[in-house]
Amino acid sequence: MSQRKHAPQGLSFVDEMRVASMKLHPRNLAKEGEKEPEGPPVSQWEPSIEGLLQFLVDSKLVYDTFEAIIHQADYYAELRNTGLERSEKLAKDLEWFEYQKRAIPQPSARGHSHARYLEQVSDKDPQAFICHFYNVYFAHSAGGPIIGRMVSAKILNNKELEFYKWDGVLSQLSQNVRDKLNKVTSDWSRDEKDRCLEETEISFKYSKEILGLLIQS
Repeated sequence: MSQRKHAPQGLSFVDEMRVASMKLHPRNLAKEGEKEPEGPPVSQWEPSIEGLLQFLVDSKLVYDTFEAIIHQADYYAELRNTGLERSEKLAKDLEWFEYQKRAIPQPSARGHSHARYLEQVSDKDPQAFICHFYNVYFAHSAGGPIIGRMVSAKILNNKELEFYKWDGVLSQLSQNVRDKLNKVTSDWSRDEKDRCLEETEISFKYSKEILGLLIQS
């Protein structure tokens, strides 16, 4: 059983998730991160087109899975049509690469593994699912543009990918989703909230594996 019995004073539960995630974010992707980066900063990454395509394909599988679960399960209805959805944007990027005569790979084991895990926890462990939702969507909206600019400059002749664009003001979209997440979790017990926070490291492990595809040789 969790040892935490009381929420930090003055923090909403989304604030608590943010604090937990910031402890794991490398400083080169989150200004308030508390974890030293394990590798070179994003500016020193050397992505390849092949790695980028695999990263986009696997990311699309993960986002497809999130969005299908949210669409089908009434429990997650508050998280539908938030403006942070990425599947359609990723589909447009992959269509563009196809037009450029690039071969689009199949999802790798990393993407399938994350997608299967999301399907497993979405029904029996909603606290874990919400943790993954928060960390995947908010990590992308925060650190994604940094990665997107690097990729654009280094291998895409400054083309901006749709994956790193949002329809609307991102800060407003993000705040709206924070409000929705606080609503979804408002009736959770302290132990349920702690269960969610405890899933943070697992969420980061899956995301790190997929992000690593970007710079694989």
